[in-house]
Amino acid sequence: MAPPANRRSGFSRRAQYSTFLHYAAGFIGAVVGLILLVVSIVNPDAFSILRGAASDVTESPAQVVAQGRGASQNFITTVAGFFKTGSQHARLERELAEAKLRLVETQAIRLENARLKQLMNLHEDDAQPVAYARMVGSTASSTRRFATLGAGRDRGVAKGMPVRSHMGLVGRVLEVGASSARVLLVTDTESVVPVRRARDGVPAFAQGVGDGTIRLRLLNLGLNPLRPGDVMVTSGSGGLYRPGTPIAVVAQLLRDGAIARVLSNPSDTDYVVVEKAWAPPPPPPLPVVDAKSRKR
Repeated sequence: MAPPANRRSGFSRRAQYSTFLHYAAGFIGAVVGLILLVVSIVNPDAFSILRGAASDVTESPAQVVAQGRGASQNFITTVAGFFKTGSQHARLERELAEAKLRLVETQAIRLENARLKQLMNLHEDDAQPVAYARMVGSTASSTRRFATLGAGRDRGVAKGMPVRSHMGLVGRVLEVGASSARVLLVTDTESVVPVRRARDGVPAFAQGVGDGTIRLRLLNLGLNPLRPGDVMVTSGSGGLYRPGTPIAVVAQLLRDGAIARVLSNPSDTDYVVVEKAWAPPPPPPLPVVDAKSRKR
């Protein structure tokens, strides 16, 4: 007599063990996942070593992908520029004429600044770059904004070093691996940079919004002096970021500040410069007054 086709799971001891193992594995996986989630929230640096190792493993394929992405962007730009040559040529001629006038003004201001610095006995130290590296990837659809560099401890990169491109500030090094590094972008919600308006020094704080823009918060509340198109640069307050580095352009005014667009867009940035953390110069020593002059 043939066995019935719809036997219960309890009829076979092997089926019972299989069902029990499935439930046990699911329960253990849920518990482990919950523990890892709690640890990542309480101590975000607990898995930095694992993230660094994973970043080192994927660094070489990411370099190849970045090269392909750069080549495709150049091809699209070349094709689009072929159809816009006439209008772009006329626009560039107008911009060139304006740039020549601004160049004369800039040269005059530079000479005046040099003369004033010489009178005040001031000098500037040129920033020595630590490393030049390719930005192999960045987050585009997450509320957290990170990027990956193709340089790590092997190139002298250390945690906390500023990262910038030819357009402006990109962020700072958050984690360092053997041959790669993780960068906290200025558009991340955990990034706060002291800035000032380039033309007159209006102070503010630039905090990432998480959507690719920056929120500018003025230090002095009252009438908002910002205007669309204003360029914001780092102020150097508190150290870390060298003063005068471009960071964003004001796009939309708010009651207590503005929304700004970053100048150095990670999606359009191929190579970046890693610099040493900047520190303000120490104050000059106080003049020494001898006892005789005090008696007089």
